[in-house]
Amino acid sequence: MKEPLVITAAICGAEVTREQNPAVPYTAQELAEEAARCFEEGARVVHLHVRHPDGRPTQDREVFRAAIGAIRARAPDLVIQVSTGGAVGMSVEERTQPLDLDPEFCTLTTGSVNFGDDVFLNTFPMIEAIARKARARGVRMEVEVFDAGFVDNAMLLVRRGLLEPPLHFDFVLGVPGGMTGTPDRLDFLLATLPEGSTWMAAGVGRFELPLAREAIARGGHVRVGLEDNLFLRKGVLAQGSWELVREVAGYAREAGRPLATPAEARRILRIPARA
Repeated sequence: MKEPLVITAAICGAEVTREQNPAVPYTAQELAEEAARCFEEGARVVHLHVRHPDGRPTQDREVFRAAIGAIRARAPDLVIQVSTGGAVGMSVEERTQPLDLDPEFCTLTTGSVNFGDDVFLNTFPMIEAIARKARARGVRMEVEVFDAGFVDNAMLLVRRGLLEPPLHFDFVLGVPGGMTGTPDRLDFLLATLPEGSTWMAAGVGRFELPLAREAIARGGHVRVGLEDNLFLRKGVLAQGSWELVREVAGYAREAGRPLATPAEARRILRIPARA
């Protein structure tokens, strides 16, 4: 039997704006409405960044608290994954604020990467500080992989006692400056994974939906949403992340893979059920 597919919805990110797509949510209520719509379409995880009302990215714990509360009220079974990446240029102290809320799931980027005209900086001391705090709070971590060495870096953290196998990886491919989002790059990364790992693919821009098909075919999982891609197809803006989730759910049906239930998603990702 094929393993159920876990879809993660990355609903707003830190970089995209309403000037680029009017559907990008900013406020807690907008994030909650979008998350609930994604859940209805088949997403079981929401990858959460938060914004000020004017759209500026923030990692303020109280802004996260409001967004998490609003999402819980609308979609109580949804897994909420907080970002510890924040926005380019933020300090570790800023980036780790949402961990103070004891979320069930978070991201951990295990290397630095050129990010458009900027650099998404993650030195080993920074990576270790984030991992140490998440581990101390009992938060399950997803390893974000933008380039070739990031898997090796994650295994170094395992040896240092900061990550505990089996690991879960997210291949974020197609960022300008990082590894591109073609099938051969995905296959290369899959060949580097330690036994027992789970993984998903998050294609950026034009790579998002084609890479989703590739991940489904290879038995992996998928992340989609306006954070990574603003378009349903060339020249056609997505009406929201929910529309991209709906598209991927259709790919899963075509491939004969069922969508994970909330309980199955937590089992696959090894996230303990919330009390």
